[in-house]
Amino acid sequence: MEATPPLRSHDDGTTVGLFWVSADGVYVGAPTTAPAPCVVLKTSGPRVTGPHERDWAWSDVEGLDVTEVPVRSTLQRWATHAASFAAAALDAWVPSSPTEMTVSITSPDGTVLTPVYSSAAVAYSGHEVDLSRQLISRFTRGTATPTVMTEWWEQTRPARILRSREREALLELWLASA
Repeated sequence: MEATPPLRSHDDGTTVGLFWVSADGVYVGAPTTAPAPCVVLKTSGPRVTGPHERDWAWSDVEGLDVTEVPVRSTLQRWATHAASFAAAALDAWVPSSPTEMTVSITSPDGTVLTPVYSSAAVAYSGHEVDLSRQLISRFTRGTATPTVMTEWWEQTRPARILRSREREALLELWLASA
């Protein structure tokens, strides 16, 4: 992907687990603008946008996995936040590009790999990643759809960034309702 990713404005959406939930839909990682690829999870199935667009029905998806996910322990996340805050206070902070992850979608036609950008400011908690993967597994098995996430967005539209524990609680709620 490009050196500087063409990410969409984060004014109308929020990170919950490995997902970006917004009025536009549910993305794996951060939403991007063309021509950068992204993966959108629709009620009907996943969709890859960008130069190699492709759609699948959930019934045709044998597997959907996200690899190279930035995961840090609680201590590492706090240390990174503190270092970022200190650098910003000293006017030495320079934003870095988000971490690139890979989404693999497996169907009877084969496996498609698509790079996406992490929407986490620093990294995801291990528990948040596990819960996200459980939810993705329910999508691929047909026992849940991303609709639960878009409905939550329409009803809630949080005005601030959710904390890790809040994101984990939402993922647990969505898993319980699936």
